[in-house]
Amino acid sequence: MLTVKFSTVRNSLKVTGSILSRGYKKTVDQLPVASLKDAKVLVRVDFNVPLSKEDGKTITDDTRIRESLPTIKYLKDAGAKVMLASHCGRPKGEVNEGMRMAPMAKKLGELISQDVLYVDDCIGPNVQSKIDSMKGGDVMMLENARFYKEETKNEAGFAEKLANGANIFVNDAFGTAHRAHASTEGVSKYVDTKVAGFLLKKELEFLKGAVDAPVRPFAAVVGGAKVSTKIPVIESLIEKCDKIFVGGGMIFTFYRAMGLSVGNSMVEEDFIPMAKDLMDKAKEKGVQFFLPTDVVLADEFKADAKTLVADIEKIPDGWMGLDIGPNSLQLFKDELLSCKTAVWNGPMGVFEFEAFSKGTFGVAHTLAEVTKNGGITIIGGGDSVAAINKAGLASQMSHISTGGGASLEMLEGKELPGVACLDDK
Repeated sequence: MLTVKFSTVRNSLKVTGSILSRGYKKTVDQLPVASLKDAKVLVRVDFNVPLSKEDGKTITDDTRIRESLPTIKYLKDAGAKVMLASHCGRPKGEVNEGMRMAPMAKKLGELISQDVLYVDDCIGPNVQSKIDSMKGGDVMMLENARFYKEETKNEAGFAEKLANGANIFVNDAFGTAHRAHASTEGVSKYVDTKVAGFLLKKELEFLKGAVDAPVRPFAAVVGGAKVSTKIPVIESLIEKCDKIFVGGGMIFTFYRAMGLSVGNSMVEEDFIPMAKDLMDKAKEKGVQFFLPTDVVLADEFKADAKTLVADIEKIPDGWMGLDIGPNSLQLFKDELLSCKTAVWNGPMGVFEFEAFSKGTFGVAHTLAEVTKNGGITIIGGGDSVAAINKAGLASQMSHISTGGGASLEMLEGKELPGVACLDDK
């Protein structure tokens, strides 16, 4: 058995309409503009950006800051007093000099051509004094909220202090919206008006749209090393998709569930029954479930390893699979190009090694074709986004999600704490 492919005629393929959800949470642009003038607005942004290992202060990728600009500019231009809260790294409740928000404040100032006030704390009398002295249109960067252990514990007293008497709370940090932290969910209890920023709005439109009302045929490409981390999302996608494509190291657990030998490839023994259960569920639902028919093998895990392409029924002992094979890639391409909506989370192989990158980059180029043909393509997850960027195809995707864990949970159909706390439309 080379391919697991289950299909039936589905009435749901007749579903039409836009992928974009009309939204169920109030957004910043739905507030009266006059209400923003001189209002104290606390904005949760995701400025957890990479810093240079050499000096610990130079930002090596300012993408997350740039993505927050529409919301920040909208608020400051409306005359609001904009207070930005974020985290950087994992300081574990202690001050870490290498994780301060000063570099982010400096970079933001350059991007908006305006001095951004920076305060070396996020709560307390000194912070409150500086907030009280702000003028309409001013922007202030608060210190790393995770310097306090109360942040991740969502401690009520800390959340109230962090709210700093704000009139409005704007959540624009999708990457942390799945965490019930003080700065993402707790502060909402101490602010009268709670809305989504433009970045969060876009994430909800695409991801919730994909879950609730996809344009069909709807496909999901799921990759990564471990099936254990993707079981909930695959289960959920089986309920929603017409086609599911599985790649990455997790495929070998499925092969073992099919009774095949996989050499030295990675297998999660405890999850073999679950892998079989997922395939059975797909069959019951009439969902086409594609596994690679061939794989690229290596004699050891390194970039210059010896390679071999083999059908999945002929994987020799002593070899490990590190990418999907050429026949599989062609199969995935042919099937994906007929889809109108495609979600991708997880690479097809160890794409960091050139010899094992063809599957991942092949899927990336195929999704670019889907977009070109008028389809909707949504990329979620750090590795998938990294692959898209490395391939230079970011501009050819409909949407690239800023949150790996958050995007997975939304695709699973979960309500995110940082979204649930916002005002309904």
